[in-house]
Amino acid sequence: MTPDNEYSKFTKALLRWHSMGGRHNLPWQKKQTAYRVWLSEIMLQQTQVSTVIPYFDKFIKKYQTISDLANADIDEILKLWEGLGYYSRARNLHKTALIVSSDLAGRFPETVSGLMALPGIGRSTAGAILSLAFQIPTPILDGNVKRVLTRYHAITGWPGDTKTEKKLWAFAEKYTPSVQIRNYTQAIMDLGATLCKRSTPSCSKCPLSSGCVAYNEAIVSKFPEKKVKKVKQQDLYLCVIKNNENEVVLAKREAKGIWGGLWCFPEKADDVSVGTLLNSIGIGKAQKIKELAPFNHKLTHINFRIFPILVVVTNRIKIGPSFIWQPLSKNWDVGVPKPVTKIVDILVASKPKLLQ
Repeated sequence: MTPDNEYSKFTKALLRWHSMGGRHNLPWQKKQTAYRVWLSEIMLQQTQVSTVIPYFDKFIKKYQTISDLANADIDEILKLWEGLGYYSRARNLHKTALIVSSDLAGRFPETVSGLMALPGIGRSTAGAILSLAFQIPTPILDGNVKRVLTRYHAITGWPGDTKTEKKLWAFAEKYTPSVQIRNYTQAIMDLGATLCKRSTPSCSKCPLSSGCVAYNEAIVSKFPEKKVKKVKQQDLYLCVIKNNENEVVLAKREAKGIWGGLWCFPEKADDVSVGTLLNSIGIGKAQKIKELAPFNHKLTHINFRIFPILVVVTNRIKIGPSFIWQPLSKNWDVGVPKPVTKIVDILVASKPKLLQ
């Protein structure tokens, strides 16, 4: 850490800029308790501020304390999280709330190791909580900070690579001051989010431009280097099992994996018949089976080709605990992935042609 009042040129410039150009009115800045900072930092993982704000507001209104969140049902949490993506964050949010409330007397640890022992908290998130909530000098290295440091020093290699990340952590530690830590942490995140953006950065307005290697050598667009992505292609067959009361079957997905813990239309393997799937759920023969138009749904690492299959059965039949009947609408009390709501839209828009 930089000794008190011996800031580097980098740190001083950031702090000066932040006093005028930084963000000071974000919802989680109004009262920077450990609970509010933690909640916002988990939501901000791989998600933009503009997207997070309405979700944060909804969560903090419904769960004003960590004990409120701990006492909530996971399906209720997943429903509120619906549309934010990366649902493991919501599951880890609940797990951490339970641990902090029951085992830690409602108080977050004030060490990096203590915070990292909690589900969903990595080194950078721990640093953000310590510096923003407790004002303990601790470096952070989220995506925005990686981009700033990578360009400032023209560091080659994908920032997520172990060797490259080690270099970046060294610089993050070097520039982290011993005082004004809350302002500094917010400043470096804000710089990456508002000026040193991934595309079309505003280098002419940047307080660090005079010392930025990438800017001065006119190679900003080369940094940070991208990871070569291998995107998996996968077909997904979702059966919309509908009865004569206009209800459909939803299946709870396993906690781990894609859309973990959410409710979805039952998935059918390509080599499994609809009849076999119905038997496994406890439903008899289908009155009608119709394949609907397939559509694409992209996630970060998987491109899905989704094949909806409408399966009409007669009455509401008692089914196992992993399945529920729900009215054919989007006003459900359980969290569902986007493809489910898209299929519902298709079915409702096609009435009465498909549903009769």
